[in-house]
Amino acid sequence: MNNIATLAAIFGRMSLLAFGGGNTVLPEMQREVVQVHGWMSAGEFASLFALAQAAPGPNMMVVSLIGFQVAGVGGALISTLGIIVPSSILTMVLVSFWHRFRDATWRQVAQAGLVPVTIGLLAASATLIVVAADTGMLMGAVTAAVAATMLVKRVHPLWLLGAGAIIGMIFVS
Repeated sequence: MNNIATLAAIFGRMSLLAFGGGNTVLPEMQREVVQVHGWMSAGEFASLFALAQAAPGPNMMVVSLIGFQVAGVGGALISTLGIIVPSSILTMVLVSFWHRFRDATWRQVAQAGLVPVTIGLLAASATLIVVAADTGMLMGAVTAAVAATMLVKRVHPLWLLGAGAIIGMIFVS
């Protein structure tokens, strides 16, 4: 039961810090579940993240998977509610205030300042996942090739996921 309360506290706090989406708190999420609580290794965290990203649905399915791994179905439910409910309540409370001041200079400045912070947080998240997941030269090359492909060409991500799965089955098993 203690793990469930801890999951609720961790993801409730992260919910309120996830400016720009849940992926911006991945480094803190990884630090909490891997380093602070030791519930899984960095590689297991990266695997859960990859599984959540490959599945259809919200990009924060990793939270449910972490909760499930730590405390079963109850952990998955509490973690999911923890990441959704606090920020949803805060958003409902603040949306009319934010809308009322849509033309205010301070709001435009604050919003402009949040953009580079969000991008930096996403870059840190991507770096963390790359370091945890790329355990060798081949996986590093796959990551670099996928990143380059997505930057240069318009390729549906499912093709790249399929190619990655095939490479993994051939070279990693």
